[in-house]
Amino acid sequence: MTSSRTSVTTYTRTHTATHLADVIMGSIADILGTLGIDPTRLFAYWPRDQAAISNWIEEGSLERVALECHQPSGTVSPIFEFPVSYTFTGVGDRKFTADRAALAQFMAKFERVPGGTTYRLFCSFNGPHSPQPGWSPGTRTSVAGMRSVSFGTLAAGPHASAGMTYYRK
Repeated sequence: MTSSRTSVTTYTRTHTATHLADVIMGSIADILGTLGIDPTRLFAYWPRDQAAISNWIEEGSLERVALECHQPSGTVSPIFEFPVSYTFTGVGDRKFTADRAALAQFMAKFERVPGGTTYRLFCSFNGPHSPQPGWSPGTRTSVAGMRSVSFGTLAAGPHASAGMTYYRK
């Protein structure tokens, strides 16, 4: 008698959304630390913000997350954008990836910000999106006229990926 066993592994958009939200939030924490900006508020609201970003990625409505650094002089620089791209099938890339080592090398080139610099997080959407606790509409600073450097793909999984672009005056 011969027996056989079949195993099927399914990756869903939920897994990808959780992965990308974790990588985006972790990257924001690393950036704040590199720039010398106090991350206390980020960690205090981490569960809420990570859940909101994950929910929006899962529903396919999140276009990008932006981290704006507000200097005491009134200058808003640098700005980091984390655009999210979606695929319909998720068949092409069945693994979860994140390139944290490359991000660390990229961050080593960031210019420091003055003491007292604070930050704000913004999310923009590609259409209707669900309301999430702690998030309300806001006005972003324009990146027009700023120099930019693209990091490329920060993280990927089935159904979606996230990139990063660094803007500075």
